[in-house]
Amino acid sequence: MRLFAAVLPPEEAVAELAAVVDPVHDDRLTWTTRAGWHFTLAFMGEVGDDALPELYSRLERAAHRTAPFALRLHGCGHFGDRALWTGAAGDLEAMRLLADRADAAARRAGIPMEQHRRYTPHLTLARNHAHGHGHGHGHGRAATPLRPYLDALAGFEGTAWQVDTLSLVRSHLPVSGVPGEQPRYETVRAWPLRTP
Repeated sequence: MRLFAAVLPPEEAVAELAAVVDPVHDDRLTWTTRAGWHFTLAFMGEVGDDALPELYSRLERAAHRTAPFALRLHGCGHFGDRALWTGAAGDLEAMRLLADRADAAARRAGIPMEQHRRYTPHLTLARNHAHGHGHGHGHGRAATPLRPYLDALAGFEGTAWQVDTLSLVRSHLPVSGVPGEQPRYETVRAWPLRTP
């Protein structure tokens, strides 16, 4: 299973974000569906069934060691010309701690993780078509400039909510080969945050 640990925004936060994203939505970018709006804490990639029991128990422990914290959707940013995202504000130290704990839980369960970098919360809104899975710039058309979208979303501030759950999400990659088709997401397990 392709798995990642995540914080999922509540419906109210999703609705607020949709209200500012929908008006700038166009077909020059590949937009993430609302089901794909999440903050990835630790991406694990393919995880074998034999590793799951250990992973579940370690993630549960990570959740139980972390107190609930306040978060809100905030502003926007980009990764070069590849992707457009909205960020987070609030208790980012607590969120980084949860991300570090989720990463450590996966490592201890024997899952080979990428090199650990300082965690930057971002929720991907759209990607440039031109950057499929190929490398270099010889693929199709030039990337669409992101500046107009960044300008439109720059002042966005969502209403704060309490993050009280650590979710383990499975992504089902598209199999149809239709360009721009989105992965499907399914929450496999979720654990409440609480300090013992």
